[in-house]
Amino acid sequence: MNLDLRTVNVTRYITPLREGGSLPALVEADDDFKYVLKFRGAGHGVKALIAEFLGGQIARFLGLPVPELVFANLDEAFGRTEGDEEIQDLLKFSQGLNLGLHFLSGALTYDAAANDCEATLASKIVWLDAFIINVDRTFKNTNLLLWKKELWLIDHGASFYFHHSWINWQATAKTPFALIKDHVLLPKASKLEEVHQEFTSKLNDTLLREIVNQIPEDWLLWEGDVGSPSEIKEVYFQFLSLRLKHAELFLKQAQDARKTII
Repeated sequence: MNLDLRTVNVTRYITPLREGGSLPALVEADDDFKYVLKFRGAGHGVKALIAEFLGGQIARFLGLPVPELVFANLDEAFGRTEGDEEIQDLLKFSQGLNLGLHFLSGALTYDAAANDCEATLASKIVWLDAFIINVDRTFKNTNLLLWKKELWLIDHGASFYFHHSWINWQATAKTPFALIKDHVLLPKASKLEEVHQEFTSKLNDTLLREIVNQIPEDWLLWEGDVGSPSEIKEVYFQFLSLRLKHAELFLKQAQDARKTII
């Protein structure tokens, strides 16, 4: 399948979407579509964009429902007339390449108490989040939307949390990921073993390297002694490769955690 992303140019800032450090916004681009824009100048900067990108691309390859991702250019002149000083600063520090997710107009937030999710899809989402160590798909913040009667995955920016310290990534790659116990869909994920067999047969080093190599060089010019863009990409690839080789660890953790809640 083609995993290449389109590139669009942001033409209009419409509105911020929620409070918080990241301040994603609804924008319009030169293809006349609306996107939820994740800004490089926000909270965790380009690392959150990388996590969003990697998580979304892996989910897409595995056939999970995620909104289309696009690279989104923000022009230097964009936002100069913005009246809100905080938003103006955000736009100024986000000049260049950002990441957009196709806006699902009219979508509703998934509520575990009111909405269902069939076992296979729930198991696929739990497995994915354990693989990419996504800490942010809980009952308090599901990061799941219902759109046109289908469940959609959004917001993988809290995945790959090892990159915020950039130490002991080998150990993190082999962790069972105990926080999977808080996953909103874990009670419904009764098909983990079947999903594990399917996903570990689909994923491989060639595919993982292809996805990692798509990370824009512009997002890899980090401060500090962390290495060149190619060296940083190699760490992300090695992390994913190791995690896949030790997938039985997080599978068992999720299965054991299910036993305590059902």
